[in-house]
Amino acid sequence: MVISQYNFINTMIRSKNLKKSYKSLDVLKGVNFKVEKSEVISIIGSSGAGKTTLLQILGTLDLPSNNDSELYIDNTNVLSLNENELAKFRNKNLGFIFQFHQLLPEFTAIENVCIPAMINGEFSKDQLYNKAKELLTYLELKDKFNKKPNELSGGEQQRVAVARALINKPKVIFADEPSGNLDSINAEKLYKLFFDIRDKYSTTFIIVTHNQKFAKLADRMIEIKDGIILN
Repeated sequence: MVISQYNFINTMIRSKNLKKSYKSLDVLKGVNFKVEKSEVISIIGSSGAGKTTLLQILGTLDLPSNNDSELYIDNTNVLSLNENELAKFRNKNLGFIFQFHQLLPEFTAIENVCIPAMINGEFSKDQLYNKAKELLTYLELKDKFNKKPNELSGGEQQRVAVARALINKPKVIFADEPSGNLDSINAEKLYKLFFDIRDKYSTTFIIVTHNQKFAKLADRMIEIKDGIILN
């Protein structure tokens, strides 16, 4: 992995001139972005503004279109990594939560949580299950270990997805409309949980949301319009 020659001690993510185009459509138009360690950032903007595209590039799920862009995560130049190196970096350092939980229906809650750590391959099955049990207990799902997704409520499914995102102790969690499929009570619980996790694990959060109320709870709210960050 390539490390920057500069040491940004308190910076978790920094990007320069991120652009993304699909044929003639310019979705991102040179985004410069910086996030500090343990910061909770919300990204707002209308549909089509480029929020999800930015989140996917910051999360290394997609690549910018231009060759002169820069993206560093915890001082690692992720755009210089090859495909295998990037996959390992992503699995070890980044976690993802989406609007729809994307749990595998044939597996139990605890099995779903273990999947990213199984891919990581650093721990035995017993160690993984113990870590998963600890997380699910912390998320008040102690009695749901062996339940499959269709046996859980929407809020419980999303908390299992949160546990899955946390299993490898990621430095950053990217959340794309994480409360979009929840009622207001469960949505409020989920956002409170994000701050609890930040305080407990020093995790950095980048959250795309349409919900202005919850966006304002973040340490910093960023608005994107027509592929450009306004503030």
